[in-house]
Amino acid sequence: MSFDAALVKKDFPLLQRRINDKPLVYLDSANTSQKPQQVIDAMSQFMETTYAPINRSAYQLAAESTDAYENARSLCRTFINAPRTNEIIFTKNATEALNLVAHSWGGANLQAGDIVVLTQMEHHANIVPWHMLVQSHGIQLRWVPLTADGQLDLTNLDELLKGAKIFSFTAMSNVLGTLTPVKQLCAAAHAAGALAIVDGCQYVPHNVTDVTEWDADFLAFSSHKMCGPSGIGVLWGREELLNAMPPFLGGGNMIADVRLDGFTCAELPAKFEAGTPPITDVIGFGAAITYLNAIGMNNVRQHEKETVTYALSALHERYGNDITIHGPTDPEVRGATLSFKFKDVHPHDLSQVLDQSNICVRAGHHCAKPLMRLLGANATARASFYLYNSLDDVDALVNALEGAGDLFSL
Repeated sequence: MSFDAALVKKDFPLLQRRINDKPLVYLDSANTSQKPQQVIDAMSQFMETTYAPINRSAYQLAAESTDAYENARSLCRTFINAPRTNEIIFTKNATEALNLVAHSWGGANLQAGDIVVLTQMEHHANIVPWHMLVQSHGIQLRWVPLTADGQLDLTNLDELLKGAKIFSFTAMSNVLGTLTPVKQLCAAAHAAGALAIVDGCQYVPHNVTDVTEWDADFLAFSSHKMCGPSGIGVLWGREELLNAMPPFLGGGNMIADVRLDGFTCAELPAKFEAGTPPITDVIGFGAAITYLNAIGMNNVRQHEKETVTYALSALHERYGNDITIHGPTDPEVRGATLSFKFKDVHPHDLSQVLDQSNICVRAGHHCAKPLMRLLGANATARASFYLYNSLDDVDALVNALEGAGDLFSL
């Protein structure tokens, strides 16, 4: 199908909003995406007609609710080409998913002196849980460095992975937009005898994802970055690994039996889904996957590649040395996320001035303080584009920066 961002944008009610009689230009999808009417309607209809507790009741309404919930799990499995539906674990977000792996698998299998390898571009969610294991278990961390243009420097990867138990890395940087060579990294991890954990938060919403092709061991990602609601994330893991891991949380739904002298875990995926889940949010997540499938993830990727190509060219042509855009210059190895420094304007000031033109960008450290230090910055401004952003949105950003520069040069 031919991709028309302007037509796609019409599916998103919030993006039709005008503030002070000016259109909204939403450029913060790396933080969280907007929701199409199809997702909103699916959640409303479910609550109006079908909502009931899942897995615990025998009446028809509960059976329908359970079927809808499990259908979303099946859609998720297909979306990432996972081998089995029971390998899809619903969490409250990707941060919880990464913590689940670190504290369940890592807590049970890592000992003092064991090595975990991370990269210098990781989000805090893929750093802090491992630091916690440094404190509790005495593990050691090694770091894959970056090249000058914000890609992974794999020169000494084999040496860094020597003796490692885990290699945990992002598939796409939320700051630099860098797309990492996931399949190559998984292969390198396995050659060293390590497990490969992929943070897919920024990658999965924008690209075709195939965990089987990657030969990954775990993948974490979130609904709210891919047109679905917040409050629901996913951990995919190989069945044999998940079966061998101890439960992460204890309580209802994750048990097969409870006695005064102990308990027995339920089978996957219930083993890792303690308590009442966010049922309606899972339904919305399923609707978001259906929506993205209808558009086609190849189309999403191609559109974003065209968008970032245009944005890089337009920004550099207009502003030259006045703007520094971090990350690769080659659109083939980056997504449509642009973190930048503009003149000497503080990123928070810049975001507030852009907001006067209804242009929504993120300013801050983007939960990646180690990377910020490498960039020599406390913060950057970040414009992140998605399937509903057109080239007109790029032009709006470029033009609004002109006014910001003029204001702060007074």
